[in-house]
Amino acid sequence: MSASSQLRFELKHLLQLMLPILITQFAQAGFGLIDTIMAGQLSAEDLASIAVAVGLWMPVMLLCTGIMFATSPLVAAAMGAKKHKDIAHISHQALWIALLLGLLGMLALQLMPLFFEPLKIPENLHHKAGTFLHAIAFGMPAVTMYTVLRCYTEALGRAKVVTAISLLALPLLIPFNYVFMHGLFGLPEMGSAGCGVANAILQWLMLFALAAYVYRGKAFTETRLFQKFEKIDPILFRRILGLGVPIGLAFFFEISIFSTAALVISPLGDIVIAAHQIAMSITSQLFMIPLSLALALTIRVGQHFGAGNFDAMRKVQKLGFMVATVVACCTMIFLWFGRGWLIQLYNDDPAVLHVAYGLVIYALAYQLVDAWQVIAGGCLRGMQDTKSPMWISFISYWIIALPIGIYLTRYANASAKGVWIGLIIGLSIACVLLLIRLIANNRHFKHQAQQQIRMTQPS
Repeated sequence: MSASSQLRFELKHLLQLMLPILITQFAQAGFGLIDTIMAGQLSAEDLASIAVAVGLWMPVMLLCTGIMFATSPLVAAAMGAKKHKDIAHISHQALWIALLLGLLGMLALQLMPLFFEPLKIPENLHHKAGTFLHAIAFGMPAVTMYTVLRCYTEALGRAKVVTAISLLALPLLIPFNYVFMHGLFGLPEMGSAGCGVANAILQWLMLFALAAYVYRGKAFTETRLFQKFEKIDPILFRRILGLGVPIGLAFFFEISIFSTAALVISPLGDIVIAAHQIAMSITSQLFMIPLSLALALTIRVGQHFGAGNFDAMRKVQKLGFMVATVVACCTMIFLWFGRGWLIQLYNDDPAVLHVAYGLVIYALAYQLVDAWQVIAGGCLRGMQDTKSPMWISFISYWIIALPIGIYLTRYANASAKGVWIGLIIGLSIACVLLLIRLIANNRHFKHQAQQQIRMTQPS
């Protein structure tokens, strides 16, 4: 196969894997978008309550689900090595971990309102934000177990079913939210806190739907789950956690810096919090594109890694960076020309619109480095290198970006812009360090492959 033919082949497979994941990511991000828009229609206080609650829920959720994303590279590597019998075993053990993590996450969210006072959350937001957290906590076990089944199906090239379930669930959130927000059918009127109840219910419905498909779907004949009860395998259990905990912590360090930004600016008042939430919501939707590409690369790189085809692994990485660069440039153009009408979709308060308009410019500034760093992280996960990205994320976001953001916002009178400047600096540092690590890994595996070739040649 010629180089151009191989490039087209990899691009086709990468896009076939990426597009369903992208639609799924947009659909799941759409849950937060719907919550934000519907809360924004009630009042700035309801929108600010959602921002604070999500700022605490998101890190917990991403830590737990991030750990479960270890399922993807392990299943992909087993596929690449043609060890089909290992796939069900890996997935069953991952489900045990998911159940335990879901229960721990549920407990953590129940305790989160205790931190409102130390975090200086305005008192008028306590009730609705706390009720949201108490309600959505009951969906945590469903979220973690759904993540395992999602990783299992996507790594086997069956991502469309997850997409279909997400698209079916998305429109259901609107009436569910409306019922609990406005207290229909004799239920109490909960305002923005009703979004937490609606989301928890939908997470369980999505889990049952995906589990039923995996159990009965013809596509999973060779790797069928739930055919027998499996006890916890301590060795594989530790291996999954050893790979997954750094992934979860890396996700936690990165995404939590975005979600906790709402907490940093919370003393600035409802208007600034609402504007920040709008700008963050817009960029979060756009981030789904490079994130989906990174998730697809984790699977594709993992398959080549499992097969020991390091040359193909490097080529698919280069292809991923090319696609990510084009996407980031298009996103920057879209934000520049479309930021005005995008902001107005959320809120029509002139004061909120004015602040949000300025913040989106800062989001535009980090699109390219954000795309590159998430792609590098996805490639490293596919190579089962997860500890280095974890430490890089910790240093870049919590040691550098967060203190800078807090200082500029609360002590240098930079308002919400200070947080966004910190984000730009943290993402840029993470991008450079992750690229250095990825280059080093590729050189290591190239040298390893050359040694193997020399060993097999006759002396």
